[in-house]
This record gives sequence, structure tokens and C-alpha cells, in this order.
Amino acid sequence: MAKHGKRVRAGRKAVAGKENLTVEGAVALVKENATAKFDESVEIAVCLGVDPRHADQMVRGTVNLPNGTGKQVRVAVFARGPKADEARDAGADIVGAEDLMATVQGGTIEFDRCIATPDMMPVVGRLGKILGPRNLMPNPKVGTVTQDVKEAVQAAKGGQVQFRVERAGVVHAGIGKASFEANMLIENLRAFVGAVQKAKPTGAKGTYLKKIAVSSTMGPGVSVDVSSATGN
Repeated sequence: MAKHGKRVRAGRKAVAGKENLTVEGAVALVKENATAKFDESVEIAVCLGVDPRHADQMVRGTVNLPNGTGKQVRVAVFARGPKADEARDAGADIVGAEDLMATVQGGTIEFDRCIATPDMMPVVGRLGKILGPRNLMPNPKVGTVTQDVKEAVQAAKGGQVQFRVERAGVVHAGIGKASFEANMLIENLRAFVGAVQKAKPTGAKGTYLKKIAVSSTMGPGVSVDVSSATGN
């Protein structure tokens, strides 16, 4: 049996027997156990009562976290002409067309968010097998296929988070850094859960929000009371 380090053992001991904590209590415990030598990310996982294999139970969307994520997001934009200039002026890290397609096909993906103007989708569509599995494929439903390149780039840089339910019915995302003040993480957490609530699909039956947990990069998961997270 593998032996765990002191930090892991201490973290597990700290959360042992503590279930369904208030958002305030959970965030405090996560911050307390974020003891790594770097500024750990704080992540949320929401277990949903959906089966994403069915189209009418797919959950996806975006949310602008009020306090950002604390992470520098690298944005790539597929655009030409004036729209390419608009993307650069808005702060996009990489801008291109067929040249950018060739770079991605060559295995170089140096961005965290991908945006495209509608006219570029025939080009971007050829990258579906590469960008799709990485959740980087531009999609009009989450505002990453758009003529308003400036707004899309600024949103991505300003703390907008995309989410999409996984096969197991779980949605997860980063909601900040352990160095954030507790109230900042609490606001971000509730904003994220609120967005997931609003994205409830028509085919969802029974309990939609089943379980919520938060953790830091190296810390243990902490169970959060659903009603506390939703404000109900």
C-alpha cells in the first residue's frame, strides 16, 4: 500500500467527519489546508443529476466570476483583417488564420481559450479532433464564435469561466486562488453554482444539484452544503 506524505495525512485528518459544511466553513477549511509552497488554485466540483449522453441533459455555459480566477488566461483568436486587429488591440495573445491552424495541427497549443469569428469556422472546424477533447473548440453557445471579438477576449481575460458536464455528470472549474480573501472565493463559488443552476437542461429529472465539493490543488476535497452554496 502506498504511503502518503505528511501534508496529505494532515489534510485528510482536518476534513475527516466534516460533511456538508456551509460555504463559509468549507472555504475556510480549504484555505487552511492549502499549505503548498505555491499559490494553490481553488477548484469546485458539482455533481449533477443528469446523463450527458442524452442531448437534452447536456449542461454547458459560461460565468463571469466577480473576482476573477487569479490565473492569466492565454487567448487565441482565429480572425482576419480588421477583426484580427481588433483581437490584438483587445489583448489576445495569439491571432491568426490558416497559419494558426497549421501551428495547432503541428502540435503547438499555447493558449487556454480559443475564439473565432463566424467566417473562420470552416478553418477551425478542421481542428475539431485536436481542440474538442481539450474543451478548446469555439462554440457560439458559450460566446467563443462571435463577431464581437473585443468583448470575447476581454471576458476571457477578465475571469470568465467556461463549464461543461463530463460523462460522470460532474462539472468542475477553478474559482480562484488560495491567496484570495475568503469573501472573494465565496462570491466566486456562489456565482459559479448560480450559473450551473441557470444552465439546467430541460431533460433533467429529480435532484439537479446533488453534491458540491471544493478543494485546493494539493488539498483534500471539502463537502459543501448545497443550500448554502445556492443561498436557499
